[in-house]
Amino acid sequence: MTVTGFITAIVIGAIIGALGRLFAPGRQNISLLVTIIVGIVAALLGTALANAVSSADTSGIDWIELLFQIVLAVVGVTLAARLTGKRA
Repeated sequence: MTVTGFITAIVIGAIIGALGRLFAPGRQNISLLVTIIVGIVAALLGTALANAVSSADTSGIDWIELLFQIVLAVVGVTLAARLTGKRA
């Protein structure tokens, strides 16, 4: 993986993680780093899951893949907040 690939993974992970935090219920007392890590993992798993479910090649935005990624990010952020969240 190149440097560009790492930077892209971090940026996409931050966006997916932020969307996960946005749609997750309640308050999440987790750090930005945990949010990015959860977002990266959710993006990778969501892509793999979408490819396993649908083999259609789309030109443009793959909405099914994006939906899988956001749902996995919501689950990941919720779990991370419950397991590692700072207590208020």
